[in-house]
Parts: sequence; structure tokens; C-alpha cells
Amino acid sequence: MAMEYAREFISDREVPRAATPLLQHLVDTYASETNKLGSVWTELTEDQLEFRPHTRSSSIRQILVHQILSERRFFAEFIGFSEPGPESLLPHGDTPPVEAYIERAVALARARLTPLAAADERFWLSEVPFFDVRRQRIWVFWRRVLHTAHHRAQVGFCLRLLEDQVPPTYGPTADVTWTGADPTTTLDAARRAQP
Repeated sequence: MAMEYAREFISDREVPRAATPLLQHLVDTYASETNKLGSVWTELTEDQLEFRPHTRSSSIRQILVHQILSERRFFAEFIGFSEPGPESLLPHGDTPPVEAYIERAVALARARLTPLAAADERFWLSEVPFFDVRRQRIWVFWRRVLHTAHHRAQVGFCLRLLEDQVPPTYGPTADVTWTGADPTTTLDAARRAQP
């Protein structure tokens, strides 16, 4: 059963075909993860952006800002894509609305789809500087996907603490499910795939 989101940010028809078919999953995953990010951020309201679960935690607004800035850094500095300058990344104003953050994150992600699709195996297997070590670009890309999932989970956790709806990303949540959803939450469910 395919995930269905209340709002689609990057449609399947917008996702270009990879020059190397084996690498199509990179492009597809990046578009899907962007849709998940937008789905979670859409649940936020303006009055929640300064919420922080602990005094030493980042506020939700700080998480959104970090997501946009750090994703650009990964793609520009480590992977080597041409990216907009840092000054143009964030929405205008001191306290932009949630929708402005979503629009920026999705627009920046959408622009990365074509270079992702154009990159070949040689490009992805090349080693590049990553902070104080060297790693293959494909490793850096997957590290970015995990980094984004981490920040998306932070926002989801904040939504739960705020007693708001947490949308599905990889499967149903306590708030959203559907006919045919089959989460693995019991031993019987885990046994189904055994030979």
C-alpha cells in the first residue's frame, strides 16, 4: 500500500529519470523525503515555531532554519552541486510563517533533482572532503537523507508534545492510519516474512 499525503510537494511526474538507471533510487528517495518533510512541517502553526521541548533544545524555528542551511551546505560544499548563496536561502523577515519555510525547502530540493538525476556512478563513487574526513559522495548523500529524517523526527516529537497531529511518513501514526496499513508492531506481524 502506497503512502498518500494530504499534500504533495514534488509529484512523481516532476522527478527526472536518472542517467544511470541503477541510481534512480537516489532521485526518487530525495523527492520522497522532501515530501515527508513538507508533510510534517505543514502540521505546524505560527504560534508553535518558538516552542522548544527543553531550555537547551533548539526551537522549532531553529530546526527549520538549520534544515534549510545544512542541506545546502551538504549539497554545495560536500557533494559539489551548484547551489544558491547562503544569503538567499531563508525566507525574508525575522519571523517568517511556516509556509515560507516549506516553500523555500521544497524549491531548493526541486532544483536539486536534475543534477541528482544527471550524476553518474563515477561521480557518486568519487571521494570528497566531508568535515575532517573523506567519504564517497554517495555516502554523503545518504548521510544527508538521514540528517533530514532526524530533523523531521525532532519536529514530529515537538508536535506530539504540543498534542498536535503527527502525520505518517513511513507508515501509520497514532493519528493517521488507513485501510490496508500493516505496521509491524507484534511478533505475529514480524513472523509473516519468515520462510
